[in-house]
Amino acid sequence: MDFIERLNDKINAIPAMPIQSRLGYLDAVESLALYPLPGSTILQEYMDGVSDQRLNYEIAMKSRSQQKISDVLWKVQKELSHLNSLDSSNGSFEFKDITITNMPYINQLDDQGWFVFLLDLQANITVYEEEIKDA
Repeated sequence: MDFIERLNDKINAIPAMPIQSRLGYLDAVESLALYPLPGSTILQEYMDGVSDQRLNYEIAMKSRSQQKISDVLWKVQKELSHLNSLDSSNGSFEFKDITITNMPYINQLDDQGWFVFLLDLQANITVYEEEIKDA
C-alpha cells in the first residue's frame, strides 16, 4: 500500500516549499519528516478483504528558525486540509479525506537551539487487498 508515499509526494509538490519532506524520523540537521503514529484502526472490513481504515500520521519539522517551521507547517496544514483527492500509483487504496487533528505546535527545544514542531492528522482511506504471489 503506497498511501504514505503519495502523501509525502503531495507535501513535496506544495509550491514554494523551502524544504523537502522525507519518510521516517527527523535528521540531526534541519529537516521535515512524515511518519505514522500509533492508534490507526480498521473501521470496517469486507468479505473480499477490502477495508476502510483511519490512519494516524505526524509531520515534524526541525530547524533553528521558529518562523521557518511555522511558515512551512502552516502551509502544509492549509494544503492538506483542502486535499480532495490523492491517487495510488498501484491501485492499493482509495482516498476519502484528511482531518488535521492538531494544528502546528512546538514539541521541543534542545540545548543546541533546535526547535521541533509537530502537525498531526488522520486519513480515511479504503485499502484494497493485494494479491499474494506464489514464492
